Amino acid sequence: MSRETASRRVALKTAGALCVAAGVPTAAAASEWTVEETPTDGALYDVAYTSEGAYAVGGDGVVLERTDEGWRKVTDGGVTGDGRDLFCADVTDDGDRLWFAGASGAIGEYDVKTGGIDDHGSPQDNTNNFLDVAVTGEAGEANVYVADGSGIVSYSFENGESGEWNSVQVGQGYALTGIDFYDVRSGHVVNTNGSAFDTADGTSYDRIGVNDANESFYGLDSDGATDVRVAAGGGVVYRYDGEWTSTTIADATLRDVDVDDGSGYAVGESGRVFRYDGEWTEESTETGQNLRAVDRGSPNVAVGDSSTVITD
Repeated sequence: MSRETASRRVALKTAGALCVAAGVPTAAAASEWTVEETPTDGALYDVAYTSEGAYAVGGDGVVLERTDEGWRKVTDGGVTGDGRDLFCADVTDDGDRLWFAGASGAIGEYDVKTGGIDDHGSPQDNTNNFLDVAVTGEAGEANVYVADGSGIVSYSFENGESGEWNSVQVGQGYALTGIDFYDVRSGHVVNTNGSAFDTADGTSYDRIGVNDANESFYGLDSDGATDVRVAAGGGVVYRYDGEWTSTTIADATLRDVDVDDGSGYAVGESGRVFRYDGEWTEESTETGQNLRAVDRGSPNVAVGDSSTVITD
């Protein structure tokens, strides 16, 4: 899933050969991740921190906000009230707008200050399932990128206004499962065919690997032109620093990764959470549900199936 990054740097297109690195994590640490109650029973697919705190999105179009009193529903019908699933979320650079997207072309913009929701769905009549979204820029002036299940990136440099969308086919039609930008128009996208692509203009994408990758790619964290991590099947985390390396940290599929300034997390099936601090270490959790996304904040939050939310 996409994440706002701490630094924005000019892109440098680089490709490299795949190297394999051993990296079995140490034994699980004492439980630090605890389950929080939520007012829903469906899957939660993504979580993102805004200027007003953490928000989660999920099945039937639910949007949840974390408050001092616990989690509350912002909406349970999605952008237009028709209950389309929401698979992804990201925020503007100032944190004041939460963008989310999902099934059958759904795209929405939520003002965390006023509570208003604007519909930007079905750009160019695209009603594919949008699997991830990336947003750069300030509220009301954002560049918006949505990646879909047919290998298309739809993008708007005009805050998603109607008639201001364009699109580009990336790869060979494989589902694009992760998109993330580290600068206004520079970032990366990955697909289920084990491929990663970069862009320096937000309109064209070049494949930069990964040679000999045998896993589907899911979560993506793009912090720079040569500072990329990918969560993949088979418990593998891929790292790109000009060359690709892979580290197997689990015996389960990983769904998301969020690492910045040398620390972060990866999450995946069966409630698995792994902390990165120079090396990967598994942490205990109070759930066995599949986890689909993680975002760092105060507290760190991960979400997943059966309305699962865990915090650290």
